[in-house]
Amino acid sequence: MSTIHFKETTNSTPEEFVAALTDFGPGRSQLFGNSTDEYLEVHAKGLGEADVTEGSRGIWERLHYDWSDPNRVVMTTTDSNVWGGHSGHTYTFARRPDGTTDVDVVIVREGKNFKGRVLGAVVGTVGKGVLKHALENTVKAVEARNNGA
Repeated sequence: MSTIHFKETTNSTPEEFVAALTDFGPGRSQLFGNSTDEYLEVHAKGLGEADVTEGSRGIWERLHYDWSDPNRVVMTTTDSNVWGGHSGHTYTFARRPDGTTDVDVVIVREGKNFKGRVLGAVVGTVGKGVLKHALENTVKAVEARNNGA
């Protein structure tokens, strides 16, 4: 099992970032590169939660999204072709006195089969840089979305 932790600072508010995380419409991959339209399926969506399948490049996962806490989004993997166990993502937001927001992200990857275990080991080592870059791109895309770009 791999647990990866990242922290970024953004000009977006927690509300703007939560809105982006929970926008399951077309073009989601422009914000989140690992979520392409061909895999995206919203099974259910309520006021503070959703059941969504997403993925890309042959890897998919069904996630239960919980954003009932306005400063936190918890995405728990409920099914996947590679991830199981305690897999998921947690985004925590903290407002800073200068008007920016700290985005704290924890990603847990527990492989449920051989492919998942290999990918989990890769993610936990050399894949950290790829995930860090993906988060940086997401922060930039959310900021551009909120600035009308």
